[in-house]
Formats: sequence, structure tokens, C-alpha cells
Amino acid sequence: MKILDELLGAVRTIPDFPKACIQFKDITPIFSNPALLRGAVVELAAPFRNAGITCVVGIEARGFILGGMLADTLGVGFVPVRKPGKLPYETVCETYDLEYGTDTLEMHVDALGPADRVLIHDDVIATGGTAAATRRLAEHTGAAVVGFAFLVELGFLSGRNKLGNNMLVHSVLQY
Repeated sequence: MKILDELLGAVRTIPDFPKACIQFKDITPIFSNPALLRGAVVELAAPFRNAGITCVVGIEARGFILGGMLADTLGVGFVPVRKPGKLPYETVCETYDLEYGTDTLEMHVDALGPADRVLIHDDVIATGGTAAATRRLAEHTGAAVVGFAFLVELGFLSGRNKLGNNMLVHSVLQY
């Protein structure tokens, strides 16, 4: 478990960012270290190597960084899920509740289909709302969501409880 210790050691906690009382987990030091970056991707991919994944769906924006590498490691395609107005082609969308309002995610209408087995990736799972909305978005296309992969899980926020029963939820680092 040496790589897990090294990954944990590289994460910085930034107090009061982006607002007071938030203890932000900064993973950018992992990105600047090639061995840690590769180790993070290997750890993210491990439970899904034989799961028949056809596509990694990465959530804007930090989910794109490791998500593309994860897709490459698994030998599958990559689909970006973005905020409204960022994708050039026709999209499907999913609106979801936030603590104070709503937000929306979009994906190209033809990005996934019934033959796809999807792994959803984001850098961090906190309350789980964004990941759950991404699951609904993928399932709207007929794709089967196989699981979720996160570099960091803020377990005290219980976000994995929003992702559905009998779903593989893999987090490399837990806080």
C-alpha cells in the first residue's frame, strides 16, 4: 500500500477554500508528479479491469484530467459530461438539486447507447449529487452504469448513498 500512503501524503488541505469552514483537498500535487499520477490511475482502474467497461464518463472539469487517462488505461473511449452550453453538438441534459438551487449537466446525445457499459469518474465525491445526476444522464441513453471511480471520497458527507444500491463505488483515498 505504499502508493496509497504516497498519494495521501501529496494531498494538501487548504483551509477556508473556496469559502469559510471548507477544508479543500487539493490534489494538484499528484498531477505534477509522474509516478503519483500513474499510480493514481492504476488504483482507479484496478477494480474495473475485467468489468467489460466500454466507456469512461468524466465529469467537468477535474474529472477530465484522470478520466482520460483512466479510459486509456482500460482501453476504452472517453465521454465528457459538461455544464450547459459547452458542448458543440446536440445534447441531453440532467438537472439536479444543490444545497441552494439547481445545476445542469449535458452530454452529446449520441455519446452513449444501449451497448455501452459505463464507468463514471470524477476527482472527488462529496455529497454525491453530481455523480448521481451523471448516472441518470448515462442511463437516459440506455447505457448501463457499471460503477463509479473517485480519487478522493469525503465519506463524512455520505455521497455514495446517492449512487444506488448494488453499484461498485471505488474511492482511492478516503477522508
